[in-house]
Amino acid sequence: MSRKFLETEGPAWVAEGLISEEQRQKLLARYPHQAQALGLLPLLGSVLVGLSALSVVAANWQALPDVLRLALMLGSLMGAYAAGAYFLRRGNPDLGHGLIGLGLILFGASIILTSQIYQLVGYDVSGLVAWVVAGVALSYVYGSRLLVLLTVLIGAAVQTYCVQALGSFSYATAVMVAGGMGYYWWRRPDAVSSSVLATGLLWQAGLLIVVLHAKITWFFVPAMLIYAAGDWQPQRAGGRALQAPPLVAAYLFMFGLATFGETDTYANVLRPPLLPYLGALGAVLALSVAGKRARGRFDTLLDWLLLLPGFYLPGGLPLAVATLVVLYAHAGSVLARAHRQEDPNQLTIGAILFVAATMVAYFKLTWAFLDKSLFFLLGGVLLLGLSWYLRRRNAQVLAASTTPEVSPKPSPAAGSSPNS
Repeated sequence: MSRKFLETEGPAWVAEGLISEEQRQKLLARYPHQAQALGLLPLLGSVLVGLSALSVVAANWQALPDVLRLALMLGSLMGAYAAGAYFLRRGNPDLGHGLIGLGLILFGASIILTSQIYQLVGYDVSGLVAWVVAGVALSYVYGSRLLVLLTVLIGAAVQTYCVQALGSFSYATAVMVAGGMGYYWWRRPDAVSSSVLATGLLWQAGLLIVVLHAKITWFFVPAMLIYAAGDWQPQRAGGRALQAPPLVAAYLFMFGLATFGETDTYANVLRPPLLPYLGALGAVLALSVAGKRARGRFDTLLDWLLLLPGFYLPGGLPLAVATLVVLYAHAGSVLARAHRQEDPNQLTIGAILFVAATMVAYFKLTWAFLDKSLFFLLGGVLLLGLSWYLRRRNAQVLAASTTPEVSPKPSPAAGSSPNS
């Protein structure tokens, strides 16, 4: 909550009797004015001075003695960490964490520049793994979302370099990002860190598929393992934030299959051995179902519709119909869940998914023989019918929950007369 919001809405709350004027003043005192623009000036000035010094050093880097180069790297690294700690003690976490993050970046740059100075040839990625370890450690020490973001990005960059330059996959980097940052997410499951971590882990999974030269559909086994971890998270918001990137990836895959899967030319790319693939995906599904049962989240079980292996069907009409049924069923499940929970954001997402499925159906199945006006009429009728049914269902549930229970009148005792 910001002071500007309190200043705008506070008088209306007082007028409506929600709070008193004294309470409004106490709330305003709790959120004092902050001179953001004034505090930003020294930061911008420091950045400009630092960029000026960096440009001078970069222009004369090759001419500097090796000892001076090492001194500059060590001095800038220690200076960034010391300045970050100073501002944290002064109660400025944004600037402090920003400087700590700058120190983390300088640490990785120092590793690269040191190997360049002494012409060290590395045939593995062990030196850069230390950069990931430092990021994980700093994230735990300072508990900053910025450091979490930097660590996940560093892990992705190190893994990408390892795959492209060395042709191998760094399992140590993957374990540090998944294990170290995964435990951090479990303890502090805020939405931003959850989404960033899930996206970074998906990138790592994609690189692993590339290195192993596996069918690209194997990607969804680790992707849905990330989704299953969200089912076990006690905090629902953090769990759903972790699940959002895997669901987006699964939806885009199903959408692309519905749009472009006309022929069987994709068979060599998408179809892994049936039994091993279904066994691995089924094990992840069982883990997800167990988490939903433990946390009472069976209303999200239909998310798994997007993982139905329709790519084993022959291309053409069978595949198009199967994928469209899945897209419609998934959109309907999102709309139904949004109405039950009275969640406007989920309702908007469900409507968009429904319209997207309808557009695919139009261009894939009805473009050649169905009039456009009739097509849009049918789509509108489907949406209106679904909305009417869900509202009627909600009204029935609400009426059943608010109907008072009528207790039966006590009957007169046996053997007693009304006049007794």
